[in-house]
Amino acid sequence: MKINAPKIHDELQEVDLLELFDLEEPELEDALISQGDAAGATIERLRLTNTLLRNVRFTNADLGRIDLTDVRFENCDFSNADMSKASMSRVEFIDCKLLGSNLVESYFGNVKFDRSIVNLAMFGNSKLEKVIFLETSLQNADLFDCKLKGVEFLSCDLNGTSFEETSLKGIDISSSTFETMIVALDDLKGCKVSSMQAIQFAALIGLVVKE
Repeated sequence: MKINAPKIHDELQEVDLLELFDLEEPELEDALISQGDAAGATIERLRLTNTLLRNVRFTNADLGRIDLTDVRFENCDFSNADMSKASMSRVEFIDCKLLGSNLVESYFGNVKFDRSIVNLAMFGNSKLEKVIFLETSLQNADLFDCKLKGVEFLSCDLNGTSFEETSLKGIDISSSTFETMIVALDDLKGCKVSSMQAIQFAALIGLVVKE
């Protein structure tokens, strides 16, 4: 599946992350942040457009209602950050950590998680359209009551991931791995799985598969 990548200009103005704390309405456009530490900070309703961020720490930060359009994060850490009610369009997370991040009630459109750690993250009540998880770990992540459309999990770790009340119809997880997964039988209908995964699901519901 092809998704729209962030449209980021070649010429960006380098900005110090600390400048965000001085803005009454935290907003950046056409910016490059090459490093910074916003751990534990509160930056509500942060809006980033056409921006590239590298090596930035947002651990335990309050980033509620963050608004991202045409943004790429490289080697950034959002562990335990509150990013609830976020809006993300054409965004990439490359080699990032979102361990335990709160992403509930958010919208993701044309978003890519590439070689990232998203374990224990919470996506509950979110809408994901044209989203790719590539070689990303989602161990024990919670996708409760999410709307998935055009979502791919490519070579991901889905062990312990919860899809409670989330339909996987049309979703391809065949290249990903898991030992256990929380999902209802009705929500598995139409999900694309490998033959080995089919055996795993059969075992999870108590069927005995004979050779």
